[in-house]
Formats: sequence, structure tokens, C-alpha cells
Amino acid sequence: MAVNQELISREFPPTAPYLVGREKVREFARAVFADAAQHTDVDAARAAGFDDVVAPPTFAMVIQDLTLQQLLSEEDSGIVLARTIHAEQRFAYTRPIVAGDELTAQLRVTGIRMMGGNAMITSEAAIADAEGAHVVTATSVLLVGAEEGAQ
Repeated sequence: MAVNQELISREFPPTAPYLVGREKVREFARAVFADAAQHTDVDAARAAGFDDVVAPPTFAMVIQDLTLQQLLSEEDSGIVLARTIHAEQRFAYTRPIVAGDELTAQLRVTGIRMMGGNAMITSEAAIADAEGAHVVTATSVLLVGAEEGAQ
């Protein structure tokens, strides 16, 4: 089964709210070697003008992943996880993510480009806070490899 071209412009329901925890931010910062004090120390974050510790920029992927799970679980998508890799990632921030934020995300497939039987699926997850204000848009490209024998 090939990737379903009708995925283009498909929007998914918003995710359940994700409460950004202080310890999750600290764990993520350690995992990605983000060593700025504002990522782990509340006093340093407050001195920099934030309410709590600030998540490293790539933390938005944690919330975006909830939306990508929606896409990957679509029965008619034609996406086979075993042939899928995460090829590209971009973030466009309005403001940083801070511990205590309650975030929801909504995914929209913005493009599918076919190349020799392979499909590059571009999607955008618009992530907003509890008041509905935009925080970040996370754009990812998934590369779905061709079926064996297809070219």
C-alpha cells in the first residue's frame, strides 16, 4: 500500500492537554546536554524573567509526538512504521515553553512529495497554551521508504 495522497491538508483533533513538568524539563535538558542554568534551576529561570524552568527548544518534540502518533495510527495512511524515519525537524516559536504550561497540539499534513517510490510527508503541529495562545509550530518531515520491489 502506498502513502495515501489524500492525507494532504488532513487535520487531526487537538491532543489532550500536556502539563509541562519541572522534572520533565530538567530530564530533557540533561538528555540533550542543554546546560544553561535556566533549564534546571528555578532561581536562574526567574532571574531571566520566566515563571519556572525553561524547556530547551527541542522539547516541543515531546508534545508534537502526540500528534504524530495520531498520523501514524491512521488506518488509511499507507504509512508503515518499519519503513519510516524522521528526516527533518523545525520549530517556529512565539515564546519558550516553561514548566507549568498546559499545552495542546493540532496536526495538519501540509505536503507529500513522492521520490522514486519513497514518500516525504511534511506535517505541522501548532502548539498552544491553556489560553489558546500560540507557543510554537513544530514542523517535521517523515520519510516513508518504498515497498520492496516498488520504484
